[in-house]
Amino acid sequence: MILPPDIEFHQDIRLLIYRPKGLINEAEINRVIGVIEGIEAASQEPFNRFSDTSETHEIELNFRYVIHVSLHRRLSHKGRAPVKSAILATDSTLVHYARLLALLTQGSSIRVQVFQDRKEAAQWLGVPLELLAAKSDDGDQSNSRK
Repeated sequence: MILPPDIEFHQDIRLLIYRPKGLINEAEINRVIGVIEGIEAASQEPFNRFSDTSETHEIELNFRYVIHVSLHRRLSHKGRAPVKSAILATDSTLVHYARLLALLTQGSSIRVQVFQDRKEAAQWLGVPLELLAAKSDDGDQSNSRK
């Protein structure tokens, strides 16, 4: 599967990394969910997720949409093996939406946790910190396995 430049999938350690830049809106969230659901459909093996929102600068979401998407993901992931989804967020609006996602997926097979520290996210996911380090703008995606 060919992935967009802001998404990496490390098959060997079963980790998807999403690094949005600029605007996060409904279309962007729908695009990422499409990629996640595509990988889920292609492989029955579970994989964890890491979303690094440190390069986002504008959020155009609302609580109704976040609730809708959270419930959709909860239902669409029902019956699958448990996964972890770590969200690195420092923007207060994103932190609130991410915490809402975490609350709405409680008790499901998707365990969401919000972090403001990359090192803590790496420890929780059980992956090397270097893997989650912010990427430079040189477009180097050589560590991704697609």
